[in-house]
Amino acid sequence: MAEENKQFTFENPEYKKTYWHTCSHIMAQAVKRLWPEVKLAIGPAIDEGWYYDMDAPFSFTLEHLEKIEAEMRKICKEKLKLERFELPRAEALKLMEEKNEPFKVELINDLPEDATISFYKQGEFTDLCAGPHLDSTGRVKGNAIKLTACNAAYWRGDSNRETLQRIYGIAFPKKDELDAYLAKIEEAKKRDHNKLGRELEYFTTVDYIGQGLPILLPKGARTIQLLQRWIEDTEQARGYQLTKTPLMAKRDLYKISGHWDHYLDGMFILGDPHDETKECYALRPMTCPFQYQVFLNRARSYRELPMRLGETSTLFRNEDSGEMHGLIRVRQFTISEGHLILRPDQLEEEFKGCLDLANYCLETLGLKEDCTFRFSQWDPANPGNKYEGTAEQWELAQSTMAKILEDLGVTYEIGIDEAAFYGPKLDIQCKNVFGKEDTLITIQIDMLLAKKFGMEYVDADGQKKTPYIIHRTSMGCYERTLALLLEKYAGALPTWMSPEQVRILPITDRTNDYAYDLREVLAKQGFRVEVDSRNEKIGKKIREATMEKVPYMLVVGDRDMENKTVSIRHRSGEDLGAMSLDAFTAMLKEEVDTKAIK
Repeated sequence: MAEENKQFTFENPEYKKTYWHTCSHIMAQAVKRLWPEVKLAIGPAIDEGWYYDMDAPFSFTLEHLEKIEAEMRKICKEKLKLERFELPRAEALKLMEEKNEPFKVELINDLPEDATISFYKQGEFTDLCAGPHLDSTGRVKGNAIKLTACNAAYWRGDSNRETLQRIYGIAFPKKDELDAYLAKIEEAKKRDHNKLGRELEYFTTVDYIGQGLPILLPKGARTIQLLQRWIEDTEQARGYQLTKTPLMAKRDLYKISGHWDHYLDGMFILGDPHDETKECYALRPMTCPFQYQVFLNRARSYRELPMRLGETSTLFRNEDSGEMHGLIRVRQFTISEGHLILRPDQLEEEFKGCLDLANYCLETLGLKEDCTFRFSQWDPANPGNKYEGTAEQWELAQSTMAKILEDLGVTYEIGIDEAAFYGPKLDIQCKNVFGKEDTLITIQIDMLLAKKFGMEYVDADGQKKTPYIIHRTSMGCYERTLALLLEKYAGALPTWMSPEQVRILPITDRTNDYAYDLREVLAKQGFRVEVDSRNEKIGKKIREATMEKVPYMLVVGDRDMENKTVSIRHRSGEDLGAMSLDAFTAMLKEEVDTKAIK
């Protein structure tokens, strides 16, 4: 009986989605009651609540949202029954035309000829919808509804179409659950890298440079440099060879790889892509076809495999403007990209090595607990449009990866139609503070592209064979990782990757020289140190260093200068007392060398 009751609680993901979908209809009904002239587009449930896209002759404000919430509460109290019905195409079009809902008319016209066209009715309100829904608006608790935001959104994600307004909402079965959620969101806002990263001066953006093209300020540039050096050294220790390849290439390269056919809309093109009489270049959205040229540079033997190639790659992808978000989704970014060229019998061992490297990176960064695994597969219903290869080739690649994941004991979800166009992949997904999930690291099996590029090796039997390829990242996108780290640690990055590790705070002018001597000693040992010698009270200096998330503050006064000691404060507020400089550097060195998270 208890299990049956859980079906109608938020413990059941499907019930939660149905609950939120019903809320989207209640919100749309409230809007139509208040402003009948508003036109409705789509209103799905999402990971956190729901949204509804609308075309209104005015801009929704906080005051409008409050009115909508009040009307939604009324609709919940009315306990309106939700009734599903179907109509033939002509009648469905007639109904939406009579209601003057042009976006719904367009949606109906785009449905396949044999599609079932269904609607849901609640009171005077009817909406085109596949469902499912709750049976009554009374199932929704009106005092546990909150409309959280309103943003611009292009109709069908097309920047050439109408600009609509997207209202977001959230609801829970109980008021205290809503309160807890809103408190969590307030904390998330404080940790949002878009806010923290700018306040702490890690990055900025400039309108006339462009969306998705952030400027890394000295702090951000230093942290990414530290991460990059660590990754490159780690990969070298694991047998990777470093490459450096061009940022662009002629379309000929992308035609061989298949990116020209499958990824053209996501690329930045230099020239006319449709004029074959003139050279046309594109900025690279990936590094794979460039790195293959290293293998192709000369004839290869089976003894040279696996060949592990790694590169710190700057890439360019023409993301939709509506998708841009701080450092998490940008148009120019840098990743720890690599390609392993190998014999088929080496596939499982090398895949295991890639996963081990990814796990090591995530654990060192402290992000492992925030990640999940997704086995991204092709969609057999969409082979000719998005994917290269035959069904048999995909079955081989996916069954091979499934066996490897089973052997390695990886727990994963399956993502249909999430594969690369040339093969399945294991995506390591990480959520930001708002719960939005993005891919951080990916490991892909590719049994197709080597043949397209004519890549061969001479096997032990003297025969030429086509290698397999693993596409992988070890830490993923540096900008995205920095964003997640700023959010994870609320700006207080672990000491080993902090752009400034120590700030020396002289109490009086008499100790300035001693402070600068200390900085020289620490800097020679490789630590990143600054001196705040301003003529300010020491309390203000400590507060500012703490707010700037500097891990350690060395407060030096006359007694420290006389005793050759330093008085140490941690950014957490802990007073570590006075100690010798040698004792402090030994403590700091151990924390940095072990990449401790504290």
